[in-house]
Amino acid sequence: MLSSTFKILRKDIKSEIRNRYAVNSLLMFVIVTISIIRFAIGNEKIETEILSGLLWIVIFFSAISGLARVFIKEEEKETSFALKLSSETNSIFLGKFFFNLILTYGLNIVILILFIAITNFNIGNLSGFLITVVLGNFGLVISSTIIAAIISKANTKGTLYPVLAFPILLPLLLTVIDATKLASGGEPTANLMEDFQILAAYAVVVFVASMMLFKFIWEDV
Repeated sequence: MLSSTFKILRKDIKSEIRNRYAVNSLLMFVIVTISIIRFAIGNEKIETEILSGLLWIVIFFSAISGLARVFIKEEEKETSFALKLSSETNSIFLGKFFFNLILTYGLNIVILILFIAITNFNIGNLSGFLITVVLGNFGLVISSTIIAAIISKANTKGTLYPVLAFPILLPLLLTVIDATKLASGGEPTANLMEDFQILAAYAVVVFVASMMLFKFIWEDV
């Protein structure tokens, strides 16, 4: 299974390097969104709580813009049938998941650099903040990947993704915003453990559920 997972991951990376569709569209979205935030803020001093929410708004909508295509492109190019024949079901999901994970973490580096530079976002507890970003994006990618598999089978792919994603990701977003607010305010990491536990539990539950349900979604059982 690991070999098949790696082959699918390598295929998607090579395809993205060749076409650069997701990378280019996501970078443009991030630059435009953060620029709008900068123009809206102006020279005003914005509270940390608001900036924490704005940061995750950018991350959330960036994920919606790019991660949904991981299965849609297989349906559009009519390569999904060949993928079903050549790879195990779980390998397909894991390969797509790891591709989205690499794409998301790379994108987050760009988002954080631009966001901090433009908004002067202060991070009081760097270690707590980084743990929040890692756990939050892990759960975000798992949910986005299984939702992408679901909408790839639907006719109205463009509008269905945000409709499904928001209620599923709402508990995650509320938790990461709270943890980001505390970490940026300088709260010790020990005070963030409750939020970390929620994020870790969310990721585990969604991951296990996705592995169990993906076969039925992908093979139209």
